Amino acid sequence: MSTDLQFDPVDVAILRLLQNDGRIANKDLAAAVGVAPSTCLDRVARLRRAGVITGYAAQVDPAAVGRDLEALLMVQVQPHARGVVDPFVAHVLSLAETRALHHVTGADDFIVHVACGSTADLQRLVLDEFTARREVGRVQTHLIFSTWSGPPVLPYTSVQ
Repeated sequence: MSTDLQFDPVDVAILRLLQNDGRIANKDLAAAVGVAPSTCLDRVARLRRAGVITGYAAQVDPAAVGRDLEALLMVQVQPHARGVVDPFVAHVLSLAETRALHHVTGADDFIVHVACGSTADLQRLVLDEFTARREVGRVQTHLIFSTWSGPPVLPYTSVQ
Protein backbone atom coordinates (compact mmCIF):
# COMPACT_ATOMS: atom_id res chain seq x y z
CA MET A 1 0.00 0.00 0.00
CA SER A 2 1.40 3.36 -1.00
CA THR A 3 1.78 6.12 1.54
CA ASP A 4 2.33 8.56 -1.34
CA LEU A 5 -1.42 9.06 -1.76
CA GLN A 6 -2.34 12.70 -1.33
CA PHE A 7 -5.49 13.51 0.61
CA ASP A 8 -7.33 16.75 0.03
CA PRO A 9 -10.11 18.11 2.29
CA VAL A 10 -12.78 16.28 0.22
CA ASP A 11 -11.03 12.93 0.72
CA VAL A 12 -10.73 13.59 4.45
CA ALA A 13 -14.41 14.52 4.67
CA ILE A 14 -15.40 11.36 2.75
CA LEU A 15 -13.34 9.23 5.12
CA ARG A 16 -14.82 10.91 8.19
CA LEU A 17 -18.41 10.55 6.99
CA LEU A 18 -18.06 6.94 5.82
CA GLN A 19 -16.54 5.89 9.14
CA ASN A 20 -19.42 7.49 10.99
CA ASP A 21 -22.04 5.97 8.65
CA GLY A 22 -20.88 3.35 6.17
CA ARG A 23 -24.42 3.09 4.79
CA ILE A 24 -24.71 6.71 3.71
CA ALA A 25 -26.05 6.97 0.16
CA ASN A 26 -23.56 8.25 -2.41
CA LYS A 27 -25.80 11.21 -3.29
CA ASP A 28 -25.97 12.20 0.39
CA LEU A 29 -22.23 11.73 0.80
CA ALA A 30 -21.60 13.85 -2.30
CA ALA A 31 -23.88 16.62 -1.03
CA ALA A 32 -22.21 16.57 2.39
CA VAL A 33 -18.71 16.96 0.91
CA GLY A 34 -19.76 19.40 -1.80
CA VAL A 35 -19.04 17.43 -4.99
CA ALA A 36 -21.11 15.84 -7.74
CA PRO A 37 -22.30 12.27 -7.07
CA SER A 38 -20.17 10.93 -9.95
CA THR A 39 -17.09 12.67 -8.53
CA CYS A 40 -17.84 11.29 -5.09
CA LEU A 41 -18.23 7.77 -6.47
CA ASP A 42 -14.88 8.10 -8.27
CA ARG A 43 -13.19 9.37 -5.08
CA VAL A 44 -14.53 6.50 -2.98
CA ALA A 45 -13.45 4.01 -5.67
CA ARG A 46 -9.95 5.56 -5.71
CA LEU A 47 -9.72 5.28 -1.92
CA ARG A 48 -10.79 1.62 -2.13
CA ARG A 49 -8.29 0.82 -4.91
CA ALA A 50 -5.52 2.45 -2.88
CA GLY A 51 -6.36 0.25 0.11
CA VAL A 52 -7.43 3.17 2.29
CA ILE A 53 -11.04 1.98 2.54
CA THR A 54 -10.80 -1.74 3.22
CA GLY A 55 -14.47 -2.61 3.62
CA TYR A 56 -17.74 -1.92 5.38
CA ALA A 57 -19.16 -3.81 8.34
CA ALA A 58 -22.10 -3.76 10.71
CA GLN A 59 -21.21 -2.96 14.31
CA VAL A 60 -22.92 -5.42 16.65
CA ASP A 61 -23.32 -4.90 20.40
CA PRO A 62 -21.91 -8.10 21.95
CA ALA A 63 -24.32 -7.87 24.91
CA ALA A 64 -27.29 -7.77 22.51
CA VAL A 65 -26.30 -11.22 21.21
CA GLY A 66 -25.67 -12.79 24.61
CA ARG A 67 -21.98 -11.96 25.00
CA ASP A 68 -22.20 -9.75 28.10
CA LEU A 69 -18.66 -10.38 29.33
CA GLU A 70 -15.72 -8.90 27.43
CA ALA A 71 -12.08 -9.28 28.39
CA LEU A 72 -8.56 -8.64 27.21
CA LEU A 73 -6.25 -11.64 27.41
CA MET A 74 -2.53 -10.85 27.60
CA VAL A 75 -0.77 -13.91 26.18
CA GLN A 76 2.87 -14.96 26.11
CA VAL A 77 3.93 -17.68 23.67
CA GLN A 78 7.10 -19.74 23.86
CA PRO A 79 9.16 -19.68 21.78
CA HIS A 80 8.24 -16.45 20.08
CA ALA A 81 9.03 -17.72 16.58
CA ARG A 82 7.18 -17.74 13.25
CA GLY A 83 6.58 -21.51 13.41
CA VAL A 84 4.72 -21.00 16.70
CA VAL A 85 3.17 -17.58 16.08
CA ASP A 86 1.43 -18.37 12.77
CA PRO A 87 -0.50 -21.44 14.02
CA PHE A 88 -1.36 -19.62 17.26
CA VAL A 89 -2.78 -16.66 15.31
CA ALA A 90 -4.82 -19.00 13.10
CA HIS A 91 -6.20 -20.78 16.18
CA VAL A 92 -7.18 -17.57 17.97
CA LEU A 93 -8.85 -16.13 14.87
CA SER A 94 -10.89 -19.34 14.51
CA LEU A 95 -12.48 -18.89 17.96
CA ALA A 96 -16.00 -17.46 17.97
CA GLU A 97 -15.20 -15.41 21.07
CA THR A 98 -12.35 -13.49 19.42
CA ARG A 99 -13.18 -9.86 18.59
CA ALA A 100 -9.64 -8.67 17.88
CA LEU A 101 -6.10 -9.97 18.06
CA HIS A 102 -3.03 -7.77 18.43
CA HIS A 103 0.61 -8.88 18.14
CA VAL A 104 2.44 -6.49 20.47
CA THR A 105 5.81 -5.66 21.98
CA GLY A 106 6.61 -5.77 25.67
CA ALA A 107 6.11 -8.43 28.33
CA ASP A 108 3.19 -9.98 26.44
CA ASP A 109 3.22 -11.18 22.85
CA PHE A 110 -0.49 -10.90 22.10
CA ILE A 111 -3.54 -9.06 23.35
CA VAL A 112 -6.76 -10.86 22.52
CA HIS A 113 -10.11 -9.07 22.87
CA VAL A 114 -12.82 -11.65 23.56
CA ALA A 115 -16.58 -11.55 24.18
CA CYS A 116 -18.14 -14.38 26.20
CA GLY A 117 -21.54 -15.20 27.60
CA SER A 118 -20.46 -15.66 31.22
CA THR A 119 -17.50 -16.03 33.55
CA ALA A 120 -17.79 -19.81 33.12
CA ASP A 121 -17.51 -19.35 29.35
CA LEU A 122 -14.46 -17.13 29.83
CA GLN A 123 -12.86 -19.66 32.16
CA ARG A 124 -13.49 -22.48 29.65
CA LEU A 125 -12.01 -20.34 26.87
CA VAL A 126 -8.85 -19.54 28.84
CA LEU A 127 -8.33 -23.12 30.07
CA ASP A 128 -9.32 -25.08 26.97
CA GLU A 129 -8.28 -22.77 24.13
CA PHE A 130 -5.27 -20.92 25.54
CA THR A 131 -3.45 -22.43 28.53
CA ALA A 132 -3.99 -25.98 27.23
CA ARG A 133 -1.81 -25.12 24.20
CA ARG A 134 1.87 -26.06 24.52
CA GLU A 135 3.13 -22.74 23.16
CA VAL A 136 1.17 -20.60 25.65
CA GLY A 137 3.38 -19.73 28.59
CA ARG A 138 1.05 -17.34 30.39
CA VAL A 139 -2.39 -15.76 30.10
CA GLN A 140 -3.42 -12.73 32.12
CA THR A 141 -7.09 -11.79 31.98
CA HIS A 142 -8.48 -8.26 32.30
CA LEU A 143 -12.26 -7.78 32.36
CA ILE A 144 -13.60 -4.86 30.34
CA PHE A 145 -16.13 -2.70 32.21
CA SER A 146 -16.69 -0.06 29.53
CA THR A 147 -15.50 0.76 26.03
CA TRP A 148 -15.36 4.03 24.15
CA SER A 149 -14.47 4.27 20.48
CA GLY A 150 -12.10 6.91 19.22
CA PRO A 151 -12.79 9.31 16.39
CA PRO A 152 -12.60 8.29 12.72
CA VAL A 153 -9.14 7.38 11.42
CA LEU A 154 -8.00 10.20 9.14
CA PRO A 155 -4.74 10.90 7.34
CA TYR A 156 -2.06 11.74 9.87
CA THR A 157 -1.21 15.08 8.34
CA SER A 158 -4.79 16.29 7.90
CA VAL A 159 -6.30 19.03 10.00
CA GLN A 160 -8.77 17.25 12.22
